[in-house]
Amino acid sequence: MQRTTNLGYALFRCKNCRCTFNEPTDTPFNFIEVPTDIVFQALLCRFRYKLSFRDIAEFFLLQGFEFTHETARNWEGRFAPTFAKELRAKRKGKVGKIWFVDETYIRVKGRWCYLYQGIDEDGNLADVQLSEKRAMAAAKAFFAEAHEVAQQPPQRVVTDVWLRTQEQLTRNWEWMLSMK
Repeated sequence: MQRTTNLGYALFRCKNCRCTFNEPTDTPFNFIEVPTDIVFQALLCRFRYKLSFRDIAEFFLLQGFEFTHETARNWEGRFAPTFAKELRAKRKGKVGKIWFVDETYIRVKGRWCYLYQGIDEDGNLADVQLSEKRAMAAAKAFFAEAHEVAQQPPQRVVTDVWLRTQEQLTRNWEWMLSMK
């Protein structure tokens, strides 16, 4: 029998049921009963296609993976930050030079806040940020994070915000261009 996995983790065998298992890896993926790629596919279905937890459980049951809707909900709570971090890393440097930035007032968990989101000319997401206040500091923080993902400042920003905010953004644009 092979003593290690392909990634070098030790394999152990239960004396009672003869099942094999890997050594703990100190990652959030310890102690899940399905492969990691299935967890990420379930999260992708949840975030990209807006499927309910019950729909996700039913969808994967058809593929031979049995878990409850509560398990899918727990996965979202445990792995969504890791999933978001991986997606952000894949977007790094792949954002276009023209950004369409929108500011929307929405309710999140009973509290009203501003959602800033930027999309490039190809429809790729530059960044998304929630802010409690509508202020130039929030806009600067949004652009700083978007700049980190894009790794370049935009050549042009198209926005639908009222004229005074757009003038302020244009007037204070030098801080953004100095980030190169």
